[in-house]
Amino acid sequence: MPDVFLILRASLVWLVIAAAEVLQGILRVRFLNRRVGDHRARQIGVFTGCGLVFGIAWLTLPWIGAVTWPDLLGVGMLWFALMLTFDLVFGRLVFRAPWSRIAADFDPRKGNLLGFGMLFVFAAPLLVAKLRGYI
Repeated sequence: MPDVFLILRASLVWLVIAAAEVLQGILRVRFLNRRVGDHRARQIGVFTGCGLVFGIAWLTLPWIGAVTWPDLLGVGMLWFALMLTFDLVFGRLVFRAPWSRIAADFDPRKGNLLGFGMLFVFAAPLLVAKLRGYI
């Protein structure tokens, strides 16, 4: 039986991650795009986004209470699924981007790194747990 409180805490932390990513995106567009162009700014944004996810995971993983491999994988899958859904819905409904544009953001052959960022969101709980000595 899954720990409902662990899922709720992990979901609340994901809301913090999503808010931080949105703010990071706004700042990226406002300040970085002008200096390095949209494509390069998006690439840089993946790395700064990974840093945000790592920092938030580092600070909140003890509160979430995930310390076993299954719990950590579950948190990573939850964050991945929520973030992917959020990005797809946000891209379609807020930016009104066509599916082809959204898919292109995930295509590393075009130099786009969002797919790697999503994989990092999945791996972040495990990485933090390993670095904190939980596993």
